[in-house]
Amino acid sequence: MEKIIVLLRGINVGGHRRLPMAELRAAAQEARIGDFETYIQSGNLIFSAENAAAAEDIVEALVEKRFGLKVEAIARTASQWAVYAKGSPFPDADERGNLVHLGLSKQKPNHAIADILMARAAHGETVVVAGDALWIDFKDGVANTRLSPAFLDKALGSTVTMRNWRTVLKLAELAEA
Repeated sequence: MEKIIVLLRGINVGGHRRLPMAELRAAAQEARIGDFETYIQSGNLIFSAENAAAAEDIVEALVEKRFGLKVEAIARTASQWAVYAKGSPFPDADERGNLVHLGLSKQKPNHAIADILMARAAHGETVVVAGDALWIDFKDGVANTRLSPAFLDKALGSTVTMRNWRTVLKLAELAEA
């Protein structure tokens, strides 16, 4: 068993697909997932499982059974997450934590995707692919970007979920505890 960080895609956004974290924690406790933690309301989970794929399956099944929602869960081990927390390709990420985002998908992005995304970027965004991670610096914020979640999903051919740099660091800290 190892600590796994699981990200849920598209919950609690704009009042849609409501999934209260307190209720999810209670459901996990009933399912005998003993060390289940959540961080903020955007679907950040930490718990021990055999591996990341097993954690995805556990969470997707739990959410569907208990809440009737079909959500995609994207998981990484705590050691994989530690690499993200140490490796933002943007040197000023600490100063701009809400603008620098880590994007993860179940399918590893190919490096050509950065060029495809940069061709659509219209507000100074910078896109970098590093390993299995997609990094985007939303220099002018995410409100007017043309790099929408739907576009990212289509371009990568897999669901993508994003977390800002501050959340990346906090999840690394929680996973170490």
